Amino acid sequence: MKRIHFVFGLVLVLVFLLTGQYMEYVHNRTLPDGVRVLYRSRHIYLLLNALINIALGLYVQYAPSGWRRSLEIIGSVLIIVAPAFLLAGFFYEPSRGANHTIIAPYGIFATAIGILLHLVSANRRRD
Repeated sequence: MKRIHFVFGLVLVLVFLLTGQYMEYVHNRTLPDGVRVLYRSRHIYLLLNALINIALGLYVQYAPSGWRRSLEIIGSVLIIVAPAFLLAGFFYEPSRGANHTIIAPYGIFATAIGILLHLVSANRRRD
């Protein structure tokens, strides 16, 4: 799972760069401020998730078994699935306006819950 996080994080960095190019060349700074902010926020959320995946790929130490391992796996799956919502929100939501942001929050919440599950599972007693 560590390798999956790391490679997926690197792929997401590439997606981040491509979405930046999309904003630059397709919209070419002609968007109203509100729509531009929506694009940029989804763009930055992709980078955040990419960096979290890279960090997990480099540093996570999964528990050998038990409920901690289960929480870690669930957290990892949430963190890996979250960019799908973020990317869908990037392309779907900005043109519909700030009152119709229904997809990207799922990616944000999935990332946050995944990190919290890793936090809870890592709270090991040190002997």
